[in-house]
Amino acid sequence: MASFEYNGKAVDVDEDGFIEDPSVWNEELAKALAEIEGVTEMSDDHWKIVHYLRDYYKQFGIAPMVRKLCKETDTPLKRIYELYPSGPAKGACKVAGLPKPTGCV
Repeated sequence: MASFEYNGKAVDVDEDGFIEDPSVWNEELAKALAEIEGVTEMSDDHWKIVHYLRDYYKQFGIAPMVRKLCKETDTPLKRIYELYPSGPAKGACKVAGLPKPTGCV
């Protein structure tokens, strides 16, 4: 099992860099993961997506479909790719501390 280090702490991640235990997530970890994904600063728009993903995951145990994410956050898909260049599944879900999505996000 691989690990990711930030602020002197080690966090277990899978082979794609998704954290293994979503309960260890915090905003400092999110910022560190965002940097790996090419996001140098987390704006309010970034956090809106992250918090929606986390809330949805807590409620349903899975990541939402992309269409639902866009509709519920009032964020066009193009804008999500501007915020998270690697996309809603690889980028946004990783920063939000969700497990790697198994299907379309």
